[in-house]
Amino acid sequence: MTAPTAVHRHASHGLTVLCWLAAAPGLGVTVVRLTGADHGPLVQLLAFTPYVAASTPLAVLLALALRRWWPAGVATLTALALIGVVVPRVVPDRAWETTGPLLRVLTANLLKGGADPAHLVGLVRTHRVDVLAVQEFTATAAAELDRAGLATLLPHRHLNPETGTTGSGIYARFPLRDGGMRRNPGFGFSQAYATLTVDGAPPVLVESVHPAAPYAVSVVDDWRTDLAAQPPATPDGPLRILAGDFNATLDHAPLRALLDTGYVDAADAAGAGLVGTWGPYDGDPIPPVTIDHVLVDRRILVRTVSVHGLPGSDHRAVLAELRIPVE
Repeated sequence: MTAPTAVHRHASHGLTVLCWLAAAPGLGVTVVRLTGADHGPLVQLLAFTPYVAASTPLAVLLALALRRWWPAGVATLTALALIGVVVPRVVPDRAWETTGPLLRVLTANLLKGGADPAHLVGLVRTHRVDVLAVQEFTATAAAELDRAGLATLLPHRHLNPETGTTGSGIYARFPLRDGGMRRNPGFGFSQAYATLTVDGAPPVLVESVHPAAPYAVSVVDDWRTDLAAQPPATPDGPLRILAGDFNATLDHAPLRALLDTGYVDAADAAGAGLVGTWGPYDGDPIPPVTIDHVLVDRRILVRTVSVHGLPGSDHRAVLAELRIPVE
């Protein structure tokens, strides 16, 4: 048998390098995702974890086809790890029985108040929404929503309209009390909150959530600060619902830390955890990612979650149908 020529050796080496390069993105995302090391530009990258997970089998097949066993082994472990954290989001949790009242919660980012008010009110009417949480809420948007009929459908409200992106509000079919507003320390977005009173159920604290967006490395610290400032769940106290534009996916460690205090992500529980809520909806060429959420106390049953288009906004609205435990 003749020795391989230099050309053949270089070609073989090149194919090995190709296999490692194919495995590298998945391996990198896996390390960041599993260690919670999402800092700097890695925060933005981690939002696309489901897409990376979907591509990892290709790296496995390439390495196996070229008989590169080490890259194949690493790529296989990477694929299993990423698919293992992503796939459960499309598998509904097993529902348990409860007899409490239904509560339909809708959250919508209005993109500086520019979302179509008639369309949003139509969603409220069609889906019999009980609570509407809005972000990037302006005085003009408030007036247009009422002109479109929201005042009749959801007469109770606690609102903090502001020019630009910092306003927020809570609308409800049921009475609200103890309303207030807090401003996130990092980037200054406001969050309206109030306690909802539903007949036959304990009070529920509802908050319209909007931490900073990690659109640049310079604001990642603000993003982390705002997420850390979100009210934790109170498993031995009042029921809480956080609904809004969290600017984070379930792959981001700060959001998972908030969930660990005693919340459930409604979309994740309903098997709709990979449905995109932000991205290309106002024309930007960005793959959809899931950054709008309804987080509920673990004592609250999640029945269904659906995502709906919202003309005039770069976000889609998220609707969660819940059942509140009886007192």
